[in-house]
Amino acid sequence: MAKIEIYTSPFCGFCFRAKNLLKSKGVEYVEHDVFMNGKLKKTMVDRAGGRTSVPQIFIDDQHIGGSDELHALDADGGLDPLLEN
Repeated sequence: MAKIEIYTSPFCGFCFRAKNLLKSKGVEYVEHDVFMNGKLKKTMVDRAGGRTSVPQIFIDDQHIGGSDELHALDADGGLDPLLEN
């Protein structure tokens, strides 16, 4: 199973949407709440190539992007193969 990490903040609709898609796939993920943790947010921004919005999603350390990118990847049939690694 792939290692999935998602950087989130509370009350974020896009975060909720991305997590729901991952849950629907039956995969486990590690959630990092960056809302009150500046050091963790800096880590996210560094890993995401400067992107500061949440969610930021990584599969096996590959940056996927945010919720829209995750859903587009799924619609194109590219998400399931990444999750199977």
